[in-house]
Amino acid sequence: MDKFIIKGKTPLKGTVNVNGAKNAAVAILPATVLIKGKCHIENIPNISDIKRCYEILEMLGAKINFITPNEIEIDCTNVEEKEISVDITKKFRASYYFIGALLSRFGKASVGFPGGCNFGSRPIDQHIKGFETLGATVNCEGGMIYATSEELTGNSIYLDVVSVGATINIMLASVLVPGVTTIENAAKEPHIVDLANFLNTMGANIKGAGTDIIKITGVEELHGGASYSIVPDQIEAGTFMIAAAASGGDVVITNCITKHLDPISAKLIEMGVNIEESEDGDKIHVWWDKRTTKANIKTLPYPGFPTDMQPQMAVLLSISEGTSYLTEGIYDSRFQYTEELKKLGANIRVEGKTAYIEGVDNLIGCQVTATDLRAGAALIIAGICAEGETELYGIEHIDRGYEKIAERFRALGANIERVSE
Repeated sequence: MDKFIIKGKTPLKGTVNVNGAKNAAVAILPATVLIKGKCHIENIPNISDIKRCYEILEMLGAKINFITPNEIEIDCTNVEEKEISVDITKKFRASYYFIGALLSRFGKASVGFPGGCNFGSRPIDQHIKGFETLGATVNCEGGMIYATSEELTGNSIYLDVVSVGATINIMLASVLVPGVTTIENAAKEPHIVDLANFLNTMGANIKGAGTDIIKITGVEELHGGASYSIVPDQIEAGTFMIAAAASGGDVVITNCITKHLDPISAKLIEMGVNIEESEDGDKIHVWWDKRTTKANIKTLPYPGFPTDMQPQMAVLLSISEGTSYLTEGIYDSRFQYTEELKKLGANIRVEGKTAYIEGVDNLIGCQVTATDLRAGAALIIAGICAEGETELYGIEHIDRGYEKIAERFRALGANIERVSE
């Protein structure tokens, strides 16, 4: 078992480079199943969720040439439709994107139910609605999802709720389907735009990504031979932004798209943090050496404040002056981590979907456990800000979404070590 040992209190200072977006990569890699030929992909984060995608792709028959840990050439010409068991799908949520990709190429898919972080109810009913509207028959039994179709046909699909996963899965399922498929009330996140750009580079015809109406005109096949670089990770950049503010530091974050960070920047500026963006929009400077002020925040679909930044923001609010309100607008339950923050001395009360946070002067280091990916990142920030030593367990969650996180925080001056027990 591995753990992080973090010794605070340390203001972070220096420059950090943002990696490729996890949420884009876990959609783009399953999308390669649709391509008969080779393609070259750069800026892939070297994290455990991506390694599981590679495992599935190779099991299906893909040939992967690892040029660097963050760059591959992949050939899916000879992939076959095979059952993807729950033994692997239970380990990460994005495994369900193979349903849409396999259904589009082969007319059938057998994929185990997805796992990943536990935020309460996370149904896939909108995914199934989309597949069925295209003409598929979907059955769920024995922990597996079976989708089959004699012939898929483009159609109009209205999502009852804004769903990133359903939007992506329907895009994947409809790329090779005759006719026009329209997704209304679609999600608009940057990684949805990135997936559309990737597919279009490979010969797809997708318009409207980044708006609430996406139109996919089916093509006969996607071609290989093209290169693509994955978009920078909005959530990783935001994590470093909040870490800089919470620690009273001075950090320059490079290889980011500052426009994607607007919801996070707006709240930090409201709380008194200094933020300066580069003219070309690929670098952001965050610095602050005073106590931040309270804020009211509600997570919403993009371009609202990201749900994946909620735990990190809770750490900053817990040491800010005054009483803050943090409301979760996406998931039923995403406050399990607050019990761990309380161990560090945070004053948090959760009622339903809202956390009431009374700022304290200091957090005090102790033993805590990450309950999910973003909660793990939040507890690293808390440990950096806390007085004394923090032992952080459950760091396998953090490995799912952050590459070499300890080394990168250490390069900014944090006293953090990974230790095996």
